[in-house]
Amino acid sequence: MTYKIQANQSGTRSIEVSDSHLQTIDQYQLLRNLTDSNGIIDEVVLDKLKLTVRSLLESEQGEKALLDLCLDVIYNNNMKAFGLHQLVLLYLEWKSKQQVEEEA
Repeated sequence: MTYKIQANQSGTRSIEVSDSHLQTIDQYQLLRNLTDSNGIIDEVVLDKLKLTVRSLLESEQGEKALLDLCLDVIYNNNMKAFGLHQLVLLYLEWKSKQQVEEEA
């Protein structure tokens, strides 16, 4: 399944996110401890995510799922702090649906 997240506040840009992208985020726990205690997602948080993914890519020697996530979503030209916030919201919604399906 493919989802579209809004990448900017005006809604003129969007990024497509697939289930495989969300599974990769889950596998590497990329959103865990990403924000500070204030919970605000800004450009600094986006840079932190990019650095984390870059170091994972170097250590994993370019695992395809992680590389796809980088190219399609995290390093997408449209990705800004607003888009990352939308990605986090999508991931939380997706994760809760996964847990409900597992329990059923």
